[in-house]
Amino acid sequence: MKTIILIGALGKMGQAALTGLGKHNVITAGRSGDVDHIVDITNEQSIRDLYANVGHFDAVVNTVGVCEYANFTEMTQAQWMTTILSKIMGQINLVRIGQEYIADRGSFTLVSGILNVKPIPLAIADATTSGAIDTFVKCVSLEMPRNTRINVVNPTVLTEAWEVYGEMMPGFEPVPGKLVGKAFERSVDGFISGEVIFVDA
Repeated sequence: MKTIILIGALGKMGQAALTGLGKHNVITAGRSGDVDHIVDITNEQSIRDLYANVGHFDAVVNTVGVCEYANFTEMTQAQWMTTILSKIMGQINLVRIGQEYIADRGSFTLVSGILNVKPIPLAIADATTSGAIDTFVKCVSLEMPRNTRINVVNPTVLTEAWEVYGEMMPGFEPVPGKLVGKAFERSVDGFISGEVIFVDA
């Protein structure tokens, strides 16, 4: 049994990840709500406090990344920075700081999203940052210390979130959260590293 920090545990993606991590000791974290630890991934000290407070852990699974949606011609620098600071730098900092705390042979699992492969209107920031995280994981896996691993789950829209996102994504086929949970399970319990694990219909 591994001790896993699951960030964004109360969200739909977090709940999907949880379906694949049930056999482990899962410590929940998020910006608010009924979780074991409060963390803001856009704040370096908040990340460091999370790791220090948890103590020993074998894996970090992140399922959050705030994205702003707008037409490219109307998107402001502030909107871009909101997305970059959360989806890119927040996740990079989870790994950058986390590698100081994680157990030997531990693993990090980040999240991106299918829109960098299948773009839709209004989602240029989401697509761009998802592509950046996919690239980050592939490259940084070659530099990870102490035999730690890193992967990213790149899912399409969840069935459980279709009511919210379905109108934006005509022609997409949603996938059940349980299937996405299998991708997180593969990352945590397998031996792969530097992989983009696509979950698409």
